[in-house]
Amino acid sequence: MENKSAMPTTYDPKSAEQKWYSYWVEGNYFQAGKRPEAEPYTIVIPPPNVTGMLHIGHALDFTLQDILIRTKRMQGYDALWLPGTDHAGIATQTKVEQKLREQGLTRHDLGREAFLEKVWEWKGQYADTIRAQWAKMGLSLDYSRERFTLDEGLSKAVREVFVRLYEKGLIYRGKKIINWDPAARTALSDIEVEYKELNGHLYHLRYPLKDGSGFITVATTRPETMLGDTAVAVNPSDERYSHLIGATIVLPVLGREIPIIADEYVEKEFGSGAVKITPAHDPNDFEVGERHGLPQIIVMDESGVMNAEAGPYQGLDRFECRKQLVKDLQEQGVCIEIEDHVHQVGHSERSGAVVEPYLSTQWFVAMKPLAEAAIAAQKSGKGVQFVPERFEKTYLNWIENVRDWCISRQLWWGHRIPAWYDDATGEIHVSREDMEGDHLRQDNDVLDTWFSSALWPFSTLGWPDQTGDLQRFYPTSVLVTGYDIIYFWVARMIFTALEFTDEMPFKDVLMHGLVRDKDGQKMSKSLGNGVDPLEVIEQYGADAMRFMISTGSTPGQDLRFRFEKVEQARNFANKIWNASRFALMNLEGFTAADIDINVKLGTADRWILHRLNETARDVTRLIDSYEFGETGRVLYNFIWDDLCDWYIEFSKLSLNGEDQAARRATQSVLAFVLDRTQRLIHPFMPFISEEIWQHLPHEGETITLAAWPVYDAALEAPDAVKEMELLMEMIRSVRNIRSEVNVPMSKKVELLIKPAGEAEEGILRRNEEFVRRFCGTSLLEIGRALAAPDKAMTAIVTGAELYLPLAGLIDIAQEISRLEKELKTLISEVERVEKKLGNEGFVAKAPAKVIEEERAKMNDYAEKRDKVLARISELRG
Repeated sequence: MENKSAMPTTYDPKSAEQKWYSYWVEGNYFQAGKRPEAEPYTIVIPPPNVTGMLHIGHALDFTLQDILIRTKRMQGYDALWLPGTDHAGIATQTKVEQKLREQGLTRHDLGREAFLEKVWEWKGQYADTIRAQWAKMGLSLDYSRERFTLDEGLSKAVREVFVRLYEKGLIYRGKKIINWDPAARTALSDIEVEYKELNGHLYHLRYPLKDGSGFITVATTRPETMLGDTAVAVNPSDERYSHLIGATIVLPVLGREIPIIADEYVEKEFGSGAVKITPAHDPNDFEVGERHGLPQIIVMDESGVMNAEAGPYQGLDRFECRKQLVKDLQEQGVCIEIEDHVHQVGHSERSGAVVEPYLSTQWFVAMKPLAEAAIAAQKSGKGVQFVPERFEKTYLNWIENVRDWCISRQLWWGHRIPAWYDDATGEIHVSREDMEGDHLRQDNDVLDTWFSSALWPFSTLGWPDQTGDLQRFYPTSVLVTGYDIIYFWVARMIFTALEFTDEMPFKDVLMHGLVRDKDGQKMSKSLGNGVDPLEVIEQYGADAMRFMISTGSTPGQDLRFRFEKVEQARNFANKIWNASRFALMNLEGFTAADIDINVKLGTADRWILHRLNETARDVTRLIDSYEFGETGRVLYNFIWDDLCDWYIEFSKLSLNGEDQAARRATQSVLAFVLDRTQRLIHPFMPFISEEIWQHLPHEGETITLAAWPVYDAALEAPDAVKEMELLMEMIRSVRNIRSEVNVPMSKKVELLIKPAGEAEEGILRRNEEFVRRFCGTSLLEIGRALAAPDKAMTAIVTGAELYLPLAGLIDIAQEISRLEKELKTLISEVERVEKKLGNEGFVAKAPAKVIEEERAKMNDYAEKRDKVLARISELRG
């Protein structure tokens, strides 16, 4: 525990961050399971890929989770934040293969086992890097439960799920058109394909009829696939072509004879009404081909190079083939028109290569049966709660139209498919345990990374074994993730959880936006506009980055990263530090046992306790609603304005006064409020709050386990609020007047105050000392019978009129002009509220309290308007 030595003049984030993170981890303060009687609260981290450094998007995602877990831990929950990393099949293998290429090697040169050793080395290095980055960000993770998607336990869960789905007929092996990545040479699922709008061409091709009677025209954006055409299709009701159904066409270049078939798939109104059918290179054509028993001719290999079926174009890259083929077709009079065409082209999310629809034998999950359970749960009200709610529609729309999921990948890094082929019998065996035998060989492919990630909420807790952690911490409480992986991950976790645990994997799903640059552009390496969170922490400290990034947006909305905002957050941290230093200089020898707020307190003391109480209530409500931006605003306003700018200034009077009882009371309030303030800011700024809290009078080892401040009705003090509001408005008004006429606070002024009534006069007389100190008066007069001086600056506040006789410093014409501007504003405000209250729709729908508040505002504006009018009249004489 920190000693109570004086706080340094300035806060040093680097030393504090290193010191306190080590202290927390060594003390096992983040470890769950120590509160068996408490209600559990669980978050599993969206596991970052072991492919490199964490980016600013990770910083946002993880900070929001840390805010929730730290808050719940302080609220007394048995809070588990489970860390882990993802093996990231394609991404990680690609990185390691790139590294090998630099040495002139391929994975095939090494062989499977030696290559996997290299990948495990990579994983070890980057998992350590990620852990170090988590520490820099101050994340309160339970490292005793850290998992990796290729851990023995998680691998067991993956096999169990595969086998059970296979036994139910929901996993099958089949030959279908899939998305093929020619660069990574692997299959991809639909959602691993990113569609980009490109300027391309539409090629109109004229195929000759065998009998020489004419031609039929088709159009394509991928002319190289014509080499795999096995038919041309027309709609059976299209009268233009009814006489040609069953006729034969001679495929240009190759001379292959293909039929004209009729199929409802063809739209008569689209293009020429005739469509080329390439079953091995187009998903729709594949289905047409299945219906008509057409041959399936693959014309390129797995790297996108044309094969022997492409005839004279064998050996050409698919795009080189396109150029040469189009040239040849033009010369032969087959390509009759090329028109510009903007279309969506699929690209591999990982390699960036243009994806090729490709006929391939792969493993699939039949998704519709799984989706039906999720849809039923969501529509019955037993599903997850999306924040914001609009993402529920996005989620439902996808799962209602879900297609079978291609789960096999032609990689070596990942969970190897637990299927063995018997070369003697041709049988396929799927097993939980490895199989051996003379004629048995295991499938070479591995599972899609998202297959194991889909099990993350329960596999990390020990499933399929019924472990203590699974029984205690599952289902989890909330998933925090970016809206961009709602399909990749969120939906699949829900599918598998319902199938294997019969429960939703989490209660809430908080969808946050992307972190964009200051101009709103998506961050990317190519644009060079990325932000490294570690560099931000190095420059400004972790707390400043965390506060800025967590409070800078609303749920579901993208965040613009601005360094000016990080600077503001650092200034906020410095403000808290300086206020705490002042307080501690006045708390020397003061202990936690000395704190007593149940004594006679002054107006400012009671007011700040009231405001603290309101802030604790609002912060708790807003965090529970995931409104982090609004939480930041509430905390900022309370700490900067109420605590630092007002209360600490007011406290100096009693701290430096002769009344020892008043001094003792203010010390108690100051210690109490600062302690509770550090607790409220702790989830956002863990390091500086711990550093300050350890210097304050307190009980306990660490602020991470200190009790969360709760609303206390006994601290409500509306009378003190009323008094302080009058005093603060008056002090602000006097200071504004001084500023307008360039009279510094060091120069004393005369101040006459005319209270509106007896209550206001009582407030002012009880707080004369505050008025003298903060208005800088040489003479102070308070009285309802006071007459306004001839030459004076004037301010009208709620409950009083203020006059500052400043003969020689005031220009009466300027004062009249100033009052006229104020009058114009007040008239406008009165008219605005009158219009609002005159709106029948507003009055009918608004709560009675809101209408009452608006009426009070109107009366207040009207009263000030009348007083300003009267003062203008007086000055004009």
